[in-house]
Amino acid sequence: MAGEWKALLLDLSGVLFDGRKPIAGAVEFMRRARRCGRPLRFVTNTATKSAQTIVEEMRQMGFEVRPDELITAPRAAHDHVVARRLRPYCLVHPAIRAEFDDVDQNAPNCVLLGDARDELNYRNLNRAFRLLHAGAPLIGIGRNRYFMDEDGVMLDTGAFIRGLEWAAGVEAVILGKPSPDFFAQVVASTGFAAADCLMVGDDVEADVAGAIAAGLQGCLVRTGKFRPGDETTLPDGARVIDRVAELPLPTS
Repeated sequence: MAGEWKALLLDLSGVLFDGRKPIAGAVEFMRRARRCGRPLRFVTNTATKSAQTIVEEMRQMGFEVRPDELITAPRAAHDHVVARRLRPYCLVHPAIRAEFDDVDQNAPNCVLLGDARDELNYRNLNRAFRLLHAGAPLIGIGRNRYFMDEDGVMLDTGAFIRGLEWAAGVEAVILGKPSPDFFAQVVASTGFAAADCLMVGDDVEADVAGAIAAGLQGCLVRTGKFRPGDETTLPDGARVIDRVAELPLPTS
């Protein structure tokens, strides 16, 4: 199975770097992967940094990346609300709020929830709940349980989405991993079929299981948020490697 992929999709934090430090061998691996001439996509649910900031920070760490190779959950959420002419109550991180400046947010008729950190307080969550209770849809930027930062494990948006779903009796639309629609969008950008694309991540549910459920190949790395025992929950066909630098590259 190794080396059969035609397009490589990579999660960022926990796979290529932790905080602002590249994971051992990741920079050189990406140089070798790029020389293969296969499509590369950097796929992230990160909702605390703009796409421009992510690209700039990756370049500072030594990763070569083009803006068109980066596909983020916030951008998918933006396109979703615009296409449906929704007016979101944006409960998102201040760093990405400007990415929704072109969206009408007056008299909100939906809730857009991301990793808003300290703004995920009772007042704001209760406003979101009231909108949902009145019939507004809930749109989540990713559904991860937690992520790994330079300070350690960090609670992610999934817990707050689940809480609002339960309280308001709604089901969120998720933009980002593990949404099949999000993976389909990423796959379409490569020009290959889903079965020809390999997703590499440190999150069993969002990265690997989500990708395989969407028809892609999946590979778990033992870095980032990985914890011993995660391998036992992987779906059939998933690969496991210690770090991304060990991923076999195509020879032709």
